[in-house]
Amino acid sequence: MKELSLNILDIAMNSVKANAGTITVSLAETPESFEIRIADDGCGMKRDFLETVTDPFSTTRTTRKVGMGIPFLKLAAEQTGGSFSIESKHESEYPDSHGTVTRAVFNKNSIDFTPLGDIVSTVTTLIQGSPGIRWIFKHSMPKGEVSLDTAELKEILGDVPLDNTEVILWIKGYLEEAYSEIL
Repeated sequence: MKELSLNILDIAMNSVKANAGTITVSLAETPESFEIRIADDGCGMKRDFLETVTDPFSTTRTTRKVGMGIPFLKLAAEQTGGSFSIESKHESEYPDSHGTVTRAVFNKNSIDFTPLGDIVSTVTTLIQGSPGIRWIFKHSMPKGEVSLDTAELKEILGDVPLDNTEVILWIKGYLEEAYSEIL
């Protein structure tokens, strides 16, 4: 993928499909490294599937037999000299603490480092597409932090849905302003 934000969108959609109630997208950036961490409380993966999840021919899709999201993210991280890990607890074995954590660390000084891209559009797309999920977004950078928690928005908005056009436009503007203040 040409932008890491598209990888984030893809991996977060896996969490949506796993029936997660809360999905946390954390980005941690230093001058040398960039870390993506996506955690959810979805159904999780069974051990045998978890062992093959980085294989492009291992997928839960029924429309095609290839799943490239996780393998592409792993490859992108490792090509920079970084690392990739995925941990998951399936609900059948862990009824009270199931879910998945995907983590990719990139070396920003590598010629193979992929730019982040349009993370604001990625976050707003995720919220608009799955407004019933609690989305927690946090991007820590050397000059500051951008964060958003839809639980706080829902508390303020009451019955107004998160996928309401005005709400989505507000979220987009809020994130753009927060980024403009620290970039």
